Amino acid sequence: MKVIDPAERLLKSLGVTDPKEIDLEDIAFDQGAEVRYCNLHGCEADILGFRDTAIISVDRSRGHRRKRFSIAHELGHWHYHRGKKLQCRVEEYQPKHKQLAERKANGYAASLLMPHYLIKPRARDHRKLTFNVIEQFAAEFDTSLSATAIRLVEADIWPCMLICHTRQGRKWFTQAPMFHDRWFPQSEMDAETTAFDVVFGQSVGDRLPQIIGADAWFDRTEARQYEILEQSKKTGDGEALIILTITDDRMIEEVPERSGFGRW
Repeated sequence: MKVIDPAERLLKSLGVTDPKEIDLEDIAFDQGAEVRYCNLHGCEADILGFRDTAIISVDRSRGHRRKRFSIAHELGHWHYHRGKKLQCRVEEYQPKHKQLAERKANGYAASLLMPHYLIKPRARDHRKLTFNVIEQFAAEFDTSLSATAIRLVEADIWPCMLICHTRQGRKWFTQAPMFHDRWFPQSEMDAETTAFDVVFGQSVGDRLPQIIGADAWFDRTEARQYEILEQSKKTGDGEALIILTITDDRMIEEVPERSGFGRW
């Protein structure tokens, strides 16, 4: 039996049919939580609850979209972890996290801000995922670029992978389920990639996806026979997001067409 996402179930119960209707303070009130903005030190947000009521405190110095994610994150704790006081380092949404409680709260926040039942129908109108598309969705759903990019990649509409790279190496990555997991990106960035000058040079990124050999990103010997699309965007000093998109269906086959391929 398919498990219904609790955040999406809540939105549907409230009759939300458009991203502009996702009013987090109203949703919090419906769930018995009051949102307060104040000066916090040591964390970006926390929640204190007793029985069926709670107070969510959010650092007023943060940006608008950051505050929205913080509220949604704390509502995730309210759903999963009632009875506990948690002070959260509400870090930017990432596909992996060391702590189970924070990962669950992040997942709830992503579903609350960008529910699949609103994301997927809109996503299918686009032939491929680009940063222009991501920026459109970020504006419509009022979410950060990286959180929106992760949500769209994991929606499994396109055969793509999202990587966050810094000068110290790969920070994290996630991929569409259809992007076969035998393709694991290298931890260090190849100088042949277009993203190299974004991370280590002055470029702000690619306006359009660029064709590049798959072996610039993957160390499997079979990568030599494929080309992929790469698009990068600068997100900070020495940091970039990169979208890799498969253009050859053989890359997403369960078993490579030719035998003898493997990792070095």
